[in-house]
Amino acid sequence: MAMALAAVPSGSAYAFTGGNHETITRAALPWEPATLFEMADARNGAINANDHEGYFLLGPLHCDNADYLAPRYVEDYPRSRDEATTELLACIRTSVARFRSAVRVADGLVDVHGTVRADQSDLSAHCTWKETPDRAKCEVLEQLGRGWHQLQDFYSHSNWSDRAAPVPVGLADPPGLARTGVAPFFDIRRYSTMKDADWTRDARARIPADLTTGCYSDFDSTGAKADDCAGRVTHNRALNKDTAASQRSKTGDNFNHATSGATAEITRQWNDFKAELLKTYPDDRRGEQMICALVHDDPRSSCP
Repeated sequence: MAMALAAVPSGSAYAFTGGNHETITRAALPWEPATLFEMADARNGAINANDHEGYFLLGPLHCDNADYLAPRYVEDYPRSRDEATTELLACIRTSVARFRSAVRVADGLVDVHGTVRADQSDLSAHCTWKETPDRAKCEVLEQLGRGWHQLQDFYSHSNWSDRAAPVPVGLADPPGLARTGVAPFFDIRRYSTMKDADWTRDARARIPADLTTGCYSDFDSTGAKADDCAGRVTHNRALNKDTAASQRSKTGDNFNHATSGATAEITRQWNDFKAELLKTYPDDRRGEQMICALVHDDPRSSCP
């Protein structure tokens, strides 16, 4: 599917704008400037790679199409709770896979003695996010960026942290859950160590019955593409908080709740990734050196 979509020209943004992704990522990560630029830049950072050609129309990479309204709000909603949950699980699955890959490719950052490999952590040339072999640091950043993007999008694309407008709840204004913490079903580190059947069972049990993201005319996890999302909670008109000017952003402090939730999420994910490196690579302080190589612009001198 990704190959087929590579020829599709990029349209207008339908997720947090690249600038918002950058702001969120910079607020969450205490990294040195050049490294943070590679991850966070609004146009070319790893965090925005999923919004480029070949990826921007794949719904699970943006937590799209997990839309649902209970019968008490609308009769005969065209998707069941289970179908909506399946789409959200597909989104989580992409992040679990990226986390596992990032841990694996981090092995190339240091040698067997725990010394940072200068050639594998050098940023004198920019990274390219093409899913091809590259310097180990670039590969780790790409896996993390492509795994974190949809987690950020979730807070914009869902009703997890927002409130509905003071009008009757329905397709144009789904209920808001007004949650203030990070989503418990984004326990990516723990899920990465579990069998897929086990973590999906755990995540499914943690998803609230009234949680919804928006229908967008991209490809869902089955390969189906909604033409117009008729009769469904839509991304564009009902739910997204991609900018402060979005309709859903205009109710209360919904936009700031979405951005603060996404920021807290990336802080959690980075801390969890560091913990997993320390656990996976304990010998000769290799995990510590991997973390040092990731946060510093010149690891050879910063990570003796």
